[in-house]
Amino acid sequence: MNETMRKFGYPATLVAEFEHWTVLLRPAQPTLGSLVLAAKSDVTALSDLSAEAHAEMKAASTAIERALRDFTGYAKINYLMLMMVDPHVHAHVIPRYEGSRQFEGVDFPDAGWPKLPDLGTAVTLDEDQIASLVTALKTRFA
Repeated sequence: MNETMRKFGYPATLVAEFEHWTVLLRPAQPTLGSLVLAAKSDVTALSDLSAEAHAEMKAASTAIERALRDFTGYAKINYLMLMMVDPHVHAHVIPRYEGSRQFEGVDFPDAGWPKLPDLGTAVTLDEDQIASLVTALKTRFA
């Protein structure tokens, strides 16, 4: 585990795990089902990942897209590799859709649709909401 994974709530936010990658729930949800695909290594540049980690990214992204399609019915999906504050290799995975989605009575609008995702208007989840959403998503990765 690296510091970037810890910042995004690992292990409480763990949705799925691969040999080289973890899929974490993003505690601030710009859209319902927003995730973080985080490399387990300590590298800070995408090009420094091992060949095995690059290859496994295919399996991880396939699993993510299948799970989120089922969960949110997204129209598009954005992978944002920002790595300015959190230096270890990771991508914010933002499912995109017109309008809003609901989970347990909470609205999750896609405020940026159809343009760039609006990360500043994210719904911030409490511990119980995180646990509930993690559970709901984990079943789609099984």
